[in-house]
Amino acid sequence: MEETTEQSVLGPRRYRNNEKLIAVGDRGWQTAKDHGLIGLRVNFESNNRLVDTKTGHAFMTLCSCSYLGLNHHPRILQGSIDALREAGTNSLAMSTLRIRLDHMARMEEGFREMYGCPTLPGATCSALTAGILPLLASGHVTEDGKPRVMVFDRYCHFSMAYIKPICGDESLVLTSPHNDLNYLEDVCKKYPRVAYVADGAYSMGGLLALEGLLQLQERYGLFLYIDDSHSLSIAGERGEGYVRSRLKMNPLTMIVASLAKAFGSSGGIAMLGSERIFDFLYRNAGPLAWSQNLQTPSLGASLASIALHRTPELRQLQDQLQRNIQIFDSRFPSPHAGNGMPIRLIQVGEEDRAIRLSAELYQRGYYCSAVFFPVVARGEAGVRVMMRADMSEAQVRTFCDDVQAILSRF
Repeated sequence: MEETTEQSVLGPRRYRNNEKLIAVGDRGWQTAKDHGLIGLRVNFESNNRLVDTKTGHAFMTLCSCSYLGLNHHPRILQGSIDALREAGTNSLAMSTLRIRLDHMARMEEGFREMYGCPTLPGATCSALTAGILPLLASGHVTEDGKPRVMVFDRYCHFSMAYIKPICGDESLVLTSPHNDLNYLEDVCKKYPRVAYVADGAYSMGGLLALEGLLQLQERYGLFLYIDDSHSLSIAGERGEGYVRSRLKMNPLTMIVASLAKAFGSSGGIAMLGSERIFDFLYRNAGPLAWSQNLQTPSLGASLASIALHRTPELRQLQDQLQRNIQIFDSRFPSPHAGNGMPIRLIQVGEEDRAIRLSAELYQRGYYCSAVFFPVVARGEAGVRVMMRADMSEAQVRTFCDDVQAILSRF
């Protein structure tokens, strides 16, 4: 019997390399933990006041994705309570493919009306992506039924890049330089069927090159799979997000988004460009057919948020968020200033400096995420800041003052 060696069982590592990733990236996480920036246990009073249960230290969070402050909105909290009382159960504990609560069917109908297209829910946005992308790669999402070359933007979210190896079992997988339309067009010229996987609003700031992508779609039949989680609810008259508010849905476009950010609930959705694909994905998109699915409180919160999105309060919250973003941009200009998205990066270079800045801000009563490789490229570490509508303009100005005071000593 041939003796096995470590080298003989090593995988091809075409799309991931845990050994390299952890060797380079985990040191930063350990340093952040050593500074008391990971694993905090808190009591929640508001997004602007969390209290460390161990030390009593009170702070506001600027790493929350609840950009409109809906995660603690009274109407949405009441929606969760009402749904539990009406349903009388936390969940059905079975695949929603077979049986689903009426609350879920009503939620689907509400999304369909709000976003103007068939909208498929899932336990998380990541579960939707894990179920859909391999079917897109194999050609089963589009009517031609033929595999598509999968082009992942270099900066696309980890939840999508994580599925590369599975897609690679179905079709050719490529990685595009960020927002590089020339690269993408060259791929489209070489291969007759291509899908592009990217973010709408990127988690480190910035937007996709939407207009150019729509031109490539028109010219070459490019399929667009866009995760627009960070702009859902904060953009569009109905909170449909940056991408959906700027295009007409079609069979070559799919938009997925998390409901756990500005929308104020939990779970995820996929906005679909055809009616046919709705039932098909329910049956065949892996994680969508498993028993773990949306819980009753989440359904109630989503129904309440849908109702809120139909009121003038949505625009009021969107406007307040924009005012806060403008204040921050006026104090800390960046390439992304003026794009209307709430995420900004205060770049300081090396990860140790980013962690130090995060630690000093925490001491002053602010929690901001230190980000470093592999979240950002090496040498581009910094602190990620996320604006919210439930921050007052005075709080934003005071925060900016404190950041500038700390940076003046760096």
